[in-house]
Amino acid sequence: MASDQTIVGLDIGTSKVCATIAEINDSGDLEVLGVGRSASSGLRRGVVINIEATLQSVASAVEAAEQMAGREVHGVITGIAGGHIEGMNSRGVVAVTGRGREITQVDVDRVIDAARAVVIPMDREILHVIPQEYVVDDQGGIRNPIDMIGVRLEAEVHIITGSVTSAQNLVKCVNRAGFKVDQIVLDGLASANSVLTADEKEMGVLLLDLGGGTTDILVYREGAPYYTSVIGLGGSQVTSDISIMLKTPMESAERIKCEAGCCYVDLVDSDEPVVIPGVGGRPPLSIQRRGLAEIIQPRVEEIYRMVREKLEKKGYLGSIGGGVVLTGGGALLPGAVDLAQEVFGTAARVGRPTSVTGLVEEFRQPDMATAVGLVEFAAEEIDRSLFEKSVPDRDGALQALRRWVRNFFE
Repeated sequence: MASDQTIVGLDIGTSKVCATIAEINDSGDLEVLGVGRSASSGLRRGVVINIEATLQSVASAVEAAEQMAGREVHGVITGIAGGHIEGMNSRGVVAVTGRGREITQVDVDRVIDAARAVVIPMDREILHVIPQEYVVDDQGGIRNPIDMIGVRLEAEVHIITGSVTSAQNLVKCVNRAGFKVDQIVLDGLASANSVLTADEKEMGVLLLDLGGGTTDILVYREGAPYYTSVIGLGGSQVTSDISIMLKTPMESAERIKCEAGCCYVDLVDSDEPVVIPGVGGRPPLSIQRRGLAEIIQPRVEEIYRMVREKLEKKGYLGSIGGGVVLTGGGALLPGAVDLAQEVFGTAARVGRPTSVTGLVEEFRQPDMATAVGLVEFAAEEIDRSLFEKSVPDRDGALQALRRWVRNFFE
């Protein structure tokens, strides 16, 4: 982060790098000041394979955002993804030790520490520990137990872990580009922050972040994440299929996908032509747009069915009453929502970042969800820390009130 009020989010993806510079303005709203993008070639399926290429992409994206915002960037919040990401649920239990058995922030911190005390391999590290619910003396469904009276405090949490080396390589790229990494956040969590509504999280919702090299899966239930996973397939595999089937370079295949692609055959007119550039001096060819859709749909459908199979195996398919929300660059493909509704048998929509101000319509796109979500994630942490600083005064007032009541009635 460049200053106390300026926040910089950096989404380092397989196909592109996005940087977002935002600030908390005088009215307390998060306002986007600048956005920068650059092509990415140093990652494969969300993992750094070429540090030099990645740091150049990072530098280009941040420089573009700096020019738009008129701010200089020093520190960033960066996202992380890849097949190495895993999520698990855990439970912690502690005895309440405060005076009068009143639960304090110290007790909450202790029970979270107890819940995160899980055995993980040496090559993995914990990225996030997110409370799902608290239980006070067998009374469940509690979101905030502070100031309640109890003897036993339990916490259900969702723990997200990732590869130590993948995180270190990501940090090294950003550092060598000239910036400090203040925090690493899971891409899926960041995207959820910017595109999901509170009602969707409460009802149960499946977030699919359709990236270039990976598809991030996040299931929310009763307001908290319960399932996290990553599939090592994304938009790059769709482009590769087009390249192979139409015998055209990857660059041309990507352009054809973006300009004429559709992943739901029933939406396409059969007689609409698509021109395929010639290679090596050969004349260009033509294919019906429906034929192109018949190449794209099986791959996207395969990704959706892999996700559905994971949810069925874990028992979460029946928990997504709020439907499916698609984000990431893959969500821009026409027919993505229709195909999702068919495969998952529930409502679906495209998730776009709309909750921040200053973001021009050009950037209110699903492929910007992670970059915008990263600055929102950091802004929430700033708000939380400011609130916690005020807690001692609030607690002192409550204690004084309790003493007055006790003295009055005794």
